[in-house]
Amino acid sequence: MQINIHQTHHTIGDFDAIFTYLKNITENNKNSSELHVFPELFLTGYPLQDLCLQRSFIERYEDLLKKVNALQDSSSPTLLIGGLDYEMDEDGIPFKIKNVIFEFGPKGLRPIYTKKLLPNYDIFDEQKYFSAGSENCIYQFEDKSFGLLICEDMWMSSMHSTDPVKELFEEVENSKIKLDGVINLSASPFYLGKDKTRLIRSSEISKLFGCPFIYTNRVGGEDEILFDGSSFVVNGAKVTHRAKFYQQDILNYILEDFDGERDLEKALNDKVNSWESLFKANIIRNDNGDYRLPELSDEDCEEVLQSIRFGIQEYAKKSGFNKFDVALSGGIDSALVLAIMKLSLLEDQNLEAIFMPGFFSATMSYDLSFEMCKKIGVKLSTFPIKFAHSSLRNQYNDVFKDPMEGLCDENIQSRLRGAILYARSNQRNSMVLNTSNKSELSVGYSTLYGDSVGAISPLGDLYKTEVFALSKYINKKYGNIIPEGIISRPPSAELREDQEDSHSLPEYDVLDTILEGLLSYRLGTKDLIEMGLDSEEVSKVFNLYSRSEYKRKQFCPIIKIKAKSFGTGYRIPICKKN
Repeated sequence: MQINIHQTHHTIGDFDAIFTYLKNITENNKNSSELHVFPELFLTGYPLQDLCLQRSFIERYEDLLKKVNALQDSSSPTLLIGGLDYEMDEDGIPFKIKNVIFEFGPKGLRPIYTKKLLPNYDIFDEQKYFSAGSENCIYQFEDKSFGLLICEDMWMSSMHSTDPVKELFEEVENSKIKLDGVINLSASPFYLGKDKTRLIRSSEISKLFGCPFIYTNRVGGEDEILFDGSSFVVNGAKVTHRAKFYQQDILNYILEDFDGERDLEKALNDKVNSWESLFKANIIRNDNGDYRLPELSDEDCEEVLQSIRFGIQEYAKKSGFNKFDVALSGGIDSALVLAIMKLSLLEDQNLEAIFMPGFFSATMSYDLSFEMCKKIGVKLSTFPIKFAHSSLRNQYNDVFKDPMEGLCDENIQSRLRGAILYARSNQRNSMVLNTSNKSELSVGYSTLYGDSVGAISPLGDLYKTEVFALSKYINKKYGNIIPEGIISRPPSAELREDQEDSHSLPEYDVLDTILEGLLSYRLGTKDLIEMGLDSEEVSKVFNLYSRSEYKRKQFCPIIKIKAKSFGTGYRIPICKKN
């Protein structure tokens, strides 16, 4: 028996494309003994948020269901498709929405399983919209039996009152049914390390039921959230089939017998792979006895690089951009963004860099920016802000009788650059890439409407130490496209004389360790101090982090790379007692 695992890539709510895909499948596959499986909520896309409540969306979705139903005939193949099942009141308002698996076949479209576990943490808010199911589904196809799960159903957690894997296992055991496979339809977001965790959990479930575990995932970039695909089949301890990373794909899997040793305990008692473990602080103790972030491996860097490249292109394509602008400063962050964008650039796309020197910009900053752009073949425009800055200073003093000094004078330079950057963006209809990193965002080391501007943030989920690691990896792989002088020079915003980041912040390896503890929600200031981190530095970082929430609320979408990130899954009040 063949199972065709469809790893699909569509825009949310693109019902025409979704229908066309299904129409092609039904017209070109008449083998009734083959089963086709699709990702969670394939019929709509994911995540939907309030979109699933909008009347126009519901009407278009219901039209899609009618068109899909009309495809059925006596020779239709059998499809398992993720979608929504609405129940409406007399006014046509949904009072119940279920996340379901539809079976499509000769008898049309019918829901056969409702997702039991509705995640309500981090980026997920399914309990706000969906009603949970309560019934198992042992699906019979040809002479085979399959247990069905949807995404979160495969994960155990103390936050849920039920464990679908355990309930399915109990029914199978009590009914003395031998499953031929467990099928999971997923829309599972990417973060660094997620793939390994998925495979471990899938192997546990395969060993529990004594059958292959078949996992299909979607591909797509939805604002800041990435879906990497990477669908697979696990049989015991072995990954037997694997779909592509960030690409639409189909796996044609011939169902196999179980290959391995049964384990009736691990899947039902494993706390390591429950969702709670996703938010642990990723801090290790190094050879010197100090607590620090682990270094990104080359494999990590490659995953991060592919993810950022994919995220940028998805956002650009779905927003209608094919031109890009990056503000170069001569520093590591903007250089890395430019390098990533250059590596991502498609044939019909255009990339420009703009260098905007001020009174405090070092000659080296221009030299390094020029060197990099020349090497990678990117147009560099120089737009000095000295004269605009000087004129604004004078006019400000004339109007307010109050000289522009200190932080006000520093920030106006950044805001002038932001205004110039967006003037260029407006003029040529280009997409501005933000160049801030997670360390800066965490402590408010940026200027609202200045260096915080941009359509999307490629580096906003990478700490500064990780920015350096990724830059070095790119140089190693692509031939030193980022000048060594950029990597080795001390980081500086160049907004005042002899300014360096280290004058106002702890060293970045220390800063990033403190931030990782705080942002994971697992370590407080006392814990970090007990770990041997300097108490004054810990307190300073915590206060900077707490006072800068208003900046993060106004920041652009950040491509999500980590389990815990700023953005959709991060909600902290601006007004609070710290």
